[in-house]
Amino acid sequence: MFAEYAPLFLEASWVTLRLTAAALLMAMVGGALVSALAMSRVRILKWIATVYIGIVRGTPLITQIFIIYFGLAYIITLPAFWAGALALAFHNSAYIAEIIRSGFQAVPKGLVEAARSLGMSRAKTLKRVQAPLALRTTLPVLGNQYIIAVKDSSLVSFIGMTELFQTSRNMAASTYQPLTAYIVVAVYYLVIVLALTALVSWLEHRLSAHRRPAAA
Repeated sequence: MFAEYAPLFLEASWVTLRLTAAALLMAMVGGALVSALAMSRVRILKWIATVYIGIVRGTPLITQIFIIYFGLAYIITLPAFWAGALALAFHNSAYIAEIIRSGFQAVPKGLVEAARSLGMSRAKTLKRVQAPLALRTTLPVLGNQYIIAVKDSSLVSFIGMTELFQTSRNMAASTYQPLTAYIVVAVYYLVIVLALTALVSWLEHRLSAHRRPAAA
């Protein structure tokens, strides 16, 4: 049975990966913007970021998916893929914003002041000092958020998108063996998560290697 449904699950895995990648790409852009608002000295901008993050954290993801998919239908009809991607991006951007903000706040102020005293502009200090240090600090947490996003993508099955979880539901309905179907899909999710975990660990190792002094 595993071999019989393997092509369907492999195709669904590709859909899940594309969905998650599109969502995370938008979420990183949105998260960076919300983080910038949260760290702004302008009170109204900080308030906007706080409200945005509060709304996202205070409502279930499935509710956000339904609101975007069915709510936007009054304005524009979106395919399930893009509605799901937008909902996942909306949800993850708030968490990514907090991760980015905490990473920049972890950069010692003394290093920033030293860079500025050496004549670096704000933009150059951000690029050469703050961003690399913040990335090293936040990479493990960002990796964990990416893994959560992969697993959360299963919720788009409730708006009719045929990704991994929906494929397992279809398999369960056609074979009358729901336990087998859900164990199979769990294995596929586990493989994806382990691969992503290994990639994040490799990136952490590469970034750490740059910090180690060269041997004499």
